[in-house]
Amino acid sequence: MSSTTDLDIAAFHRAALDATREVVAGITDDQWSLPTPCADWDVRALLNHVVAGNWWASRLAAGATIEEVGTAYDGDLLQPSPLGEYHESAVAAARAFEAPGALEAPCAVSYGPVPGSVYAGHRFLDVAIHGWDLAVATGQPSPLTPDVVDACWRVLEPQLDLLRASGMFGTEQPVPDDADATTRLLLTLGRTPA
Repeated sequence: MSSTTDLDIAAFHRAALDATREVVAGITDDQWSLPTPCADWDVRALLNHVVAGNWWASRLAAGATIEEVGTAYDGDLLQPSPLGEYHESAVAAARAFEAPGALEAPCAVSYGPVPGSVYAGHRFLDVAIHGWDLAVATGQPSPLTPDVVDACWRVLEPQLDLLRASGMFGTEQPVPDDADATTRLLLTLGRTPA
């Protein structure tokens, strides 16, 4: 696997947002309270987390501070339409990282100021993996394509210890020697592939 220097992280972030949108569009009214691979969240709560993260990204990537955003994205962000609210937040997040200079500019995130490219990588991982979580919970096909999985690894591997310690993902599961890249990724991030 190659480094992240030649990775168009803004494009992969948008691709993960778009793939997750397809999953969200497939959620039926009777599925919102189903459990997800994220033990503390049902489908609705997990989607609300993703929408909040998208809105946060749209603001922090544009130069806002945590204090300026404050509590703007607390509470239920899925009204009146979960798909509509997801779509609006995804468009805003994608545009923020695609803006000229956004990937080089510092983002004031909770774990320090980091370059926009690093934060975009973290958002990409979060959206891609939670898209998979939502798909599994609702019986839909995985949105994780081989290209997305490869990009996830390119973001993840140089920061694996940091991300493990952050608590962003579940407890790593044992990875069999013969696991394919997708299975290895999911197990590393505390998921149990179907």
